[in-house]
Amino acid sequence: MIFGTAQSVITLVLGLLFAGVKVWAFVDVLRRPQAGFPAVGRLNKTFWMIILGISALTGIGFWFINPIGLIGIAGVIAALVYLFDVRPRLIEISGGGYSW
Repeated sequence: MIFGTAQSVITLVLGLLFAGVKVWAFVDVLRRPQAGFPAVGRLNKTFWMIILGISALTGIGFWFINPIGLIGIAGVIAALVYLFDVRPRLIEISGGGYSW
């Protein structure tokens, strides 16, 4: 009984953490200028908006989709690739500015 409760709490915490990372990545990609993506030699903004948008939707609906299942982890990996590979390069070329 205690193990089931602990497992539920861990799953809930991971779900919230993963959802936050996915939504943060999606909001960030929306705010970046289109011209920056080809300049850093990465896939275009539309690709990242679609991938991170789907990822954010799975993160927001984590109570329907297992956050530590295949879809949940794939979404987190996509968000982390954006946040730790693409985003720093975009910040470097734009000086950190956003498109709004």
